[in-house]
Amino acid sequence: MPKSRQKAPEAEVFGKTLRRLREERELTQEQLAHAANVTTNYVSDIERGVPMVSLNMILKLASGLGCSPADLLADFTPATIRRLFR
Repeated sequence: MPKSRQKAPEAEVFGKTLRRLREERELTQEQLAHAANVTTNYVSDIERGVPMVSLNMILKLASGLGCSPADLLADFTPATIRRLFR
């Protein structure tokens, strides 16, 4: 039986930001996946907060969205970081 993947709170914050930015640009998960050169399933997993993404993935997603990597991390305010890691 496969292990269920646990969600890290910081991955959930990132996933929500990714979804918001994608929807603001009126892109489907499939369109973003194609633009970022990843699979649609992986974009879906990220948006659900399942995997912890790497810097490489942040850069690919930023490129696919046409935004800066900082935009993908904008919701990690000092207050959010304190809440996540206290």
